[in-house]
Amino acid sequence: MDPSWASLKDDELLKLRICELGVTIEGSELLPHIENLYGVLERRGISVRPLCYLGDEWFSPTDVPAIAIPFYLAHPRLRQLELHMMLEVEGGTPDWCDKLLFHECGHAMEHFYRFTRSRKWRSVFGSPDKEYAPETYRPRPYSRSFVRYLPNWYAQAHPDEDWAETFAVWLSLDKEEWQRRYAGWKALEKLEYMDALMRASAKKPPLVTGGRRKSDASRLRTTLERYYATRRKLFAEDQPDFWDADLRRIFGEGPGRETAAHFLRRHRHALVSTTVRWTGEHKYAVDALVRKLITRSRQLGLRAHDKDAPLLELGAFLSALVTNHLHTGKFKRSV
Repeated sequence: MDPSWASLKDDELLKLRICELGVTIEGSELLPHIENLYGVLERRGISVRPLCYLGDEWFSPTDVPAIAIPFYLAHPRLRQLELHMMLEVEGGTPDWCDKLLFHECGHAMEHFYRFTRSRKWRSVFGSPDKEYAPETYRPRPYSRSFVRYLPNWYAQAHPDEDWAETFAVWLSLDKEEWQRRYAGWKALEKLEYMDALMRASAKKPPLVTGGRRKSDASRLRTTLERYYATRRKLFAEDQPDFWDADLRRIFGEGPGRETAAHFLRRHRHALVSTTVRWTGEHKYAVDALVRKLITRSRQLGLRAHDKDAPLLELGAFLSALVTNHLHTGKFKRSV
């Protein structure tokens, strides 16, 4: 039976505290995915099982062999709200959910055994003490030193992420498959090391077996309204209004077929979808950026002088802005 809040309208549901939702993994669509993860671990000869619980986002708590899964994935009504508020549901498809579980399981495995203390681990993956800035790293798209699993060459974000991504590939593919796929890559050395390390660890008890469940949804007293206000601000922040010269190059002033704002609104869905597909940026952030461009184009009185001619330039412009954001944390350089 659905909880009473399942029939509430968005504005009513947003008033509730996360801890008041009472959602659990048991009985939800998440349970088969977790059971699948445990089954794959068993087939790989790994006896430990990371604890899975509902949190406020996807992560594995520092030094705790556990996986936090966003609470909104535990009920269809909450996934619907997440889609309305953020324009996408991270982990909302079966394949996406499995991929994220496998990745976070990599972090949890390190927390079980504290592999980063080993000199060998550091020589293979690098120092875990490296500055952690996964939102602003500068990936090398053609590098063969890293596996490719999650979008945006995420293995290059930090040695810890390199480890988790390598583990996810090792766990999700048979040995013959990852050997074939990464033949000739430096990343193959990491996979071979992972394979040997996992086989050796299967015979040892873990060093850590418990810890605090950070951001446990059952204890989060923040309202859904505040939760989304914080996330929306995070994903849409740092969008300075200095696009005027670029917008004037793409459009123009004076008489024209239609206003630039109308042109952008007409093509907004296609521009956002294409940019998200090729950059991997959060859909909410890209949509917020396009909305700002619409507002600024209206303020500048710009017009589209050709029916669809600006579309190609707009696509390239948006991709450049978003790619720069992925690499630097800013949508446009200030110099």
